[in-house]
Amino acid sequence: MSIVSAARASLRGLRPYQAAVQVDDTIRLNANEAPWRNSGEKFQRPLNRYPEIRPARLASLLAQQYGCKSENLLVTRGTSEAIDLLIRAFCEAGRDNIVTTSPTFSMYEHYAVLQGAELRQVESSADDNFAVDSSAIVKACDHNTKLIFLCSPNNPTGTLIARDTLRSILEQRSGQSAVVIDEAYIEFAGEASAVELLEEFENLVVLRTLSKALAYAGARCGSVISAVDVIGLLDAVQAPYAMATPVIECVEQALQSTSISESATRVAEIVGERERLCDELTGFSLVRRVWPSFANFVLIEVDDAGGLMRHSNEDKVLLRYFGGTLENCVRITVGTSDENSRLLESIARLEAENG
Repeated sequence: MSIVSAARASLRGLRPYQAAVQVDDTIRLNANEAPWRNSGEKFQRPLNRYPEIRPARLASLLAQQYGCKSENLLVTRGTSEAIDLLIRAFCEAGRDNIVTTSPTFSMYEHYAVLQGAELRQVESSADDNFAVDSSAIVKACDHNTKLIFLCSPNNPTGTLIARDTLRSILEQRSGQSAVVIDEAYIEFAGEASAVELLEEFENLVVLRTLSKALAYAGARCGSVISAVDVIGLLDAVQAPYAMATPVIECVEQALQSTSISESATRVAEIVGERERLCDELTGFSLVRRVWPSFANFVLIEVDDAGGLMRHSNEDKVLLRYFGGTLENCVRITVGTSDENSRLLESIARLEAENG
């Protein structure tokens, strides 16, 4: 049974917006566009014309990159838009719920609140390296659980979800819940994407982004990968002309072989620096714990997170504090070798000052 049957009944028959027909080498008097190009724009495609409703070539390039078919992929404005589309499409306000872990990416909660969907969070243990318990996830679900969000590697913990755990959740919630695997950081994990399970599980949804490994956060380009009918549903919900022409052009360039090759080299450098940071951070007495990470960041627990944040800010090194969620825990994004060295030097000065 298709997981689309779990989506909002009022949206299952929704059709995408029917835009004016676009045909090359024609006089376009059917879309209320300006007939001239602005003198300030220098893009290959004219900005006086609307972009494609859905960028076909870009979708094809992304599908090649992620190992799926074009019809299984929808291009989105980052994974944040993908999360929003999924919750709007599947959750009836005031009735349905989503299940996720805690701590995890805060935007799952944000969009659940916007849609009026209940949020159910399953706590993961710091002492167990924040491992995901499949039985606890399934136990938190009921007949109104339409979406399960699992971030792997997880933000902010860096935890990778075991493939057996994912399989168990997909199997037990088959036909009932769409299981969304947010793989924003998967390139840093050294593990295969869950996309390889797509043909096996009708309720699997995978989110990918160019923000991290390809260094294109400013382009805001993500992807939803799932069964064809799920993609069709999200296509109908997504706004027309979602991807701007300049974004389409720059991302197409980023997906060429030379750029992909450079990205792989940079990812390897980040992974090496991540391991260096983990090793050296454990040597400071003010650092209580360094959790293993499969992402481009490291989560640490310190004696005084407030003191570390004030000191690093004074040294013009910005870190992320998770007070209220993870007391005295700080997330450190892996930077360049020089940036990481500056951070370590800053922490060493703080430790010396504290005696």
